[in-house]
Amino acid sequence: QVQLVESGGGLVQAGGSLRLSCAASGRSFSTYAMGWFRQAPGKEREFVAAINWSGGSTDYADSVKGRFTISRDNAKNTVYLQMSSLEPEDTAVYYCGAQSRSAISRIEGRYNYWGQGTQVTVSS
Repeated sequence: QVQLVESGGGLVQAGGSLRLSCAASGRSFSTYAMGWFRQAPGKEREFVAAINWSGGSTDYADSVKGRFTISRDNAKNTVYLQMSSLEPEDTAVYYCGAQSRSAISRIEGRYNYWGQGTQVTVSS
């Protein structure tokens, strides 16, 4: 069982930066691939970024590539999403997910555990 708690969301102006954190409980964190997804009002949840168990492999949605960076610290059971050059279109609730396999995935259904989400609002 893994419990995930996101933090770091807030209100920021366009062009600004935020760093989201996702703290995980459980001793198996280092074996899980992790991902960030987001859901804007009236839209389906969409993939943002993912990272494998070691941090050696990452994947990004085209819409955030070059602006967002996913990383993890297995010693702290935490995964991060550094967001820069934020745009109003990035406004959404951001969710952290964990999947009980080591390889990264963009597929929401492969994630076994989810956090409660953290709101990110980017003003123009």
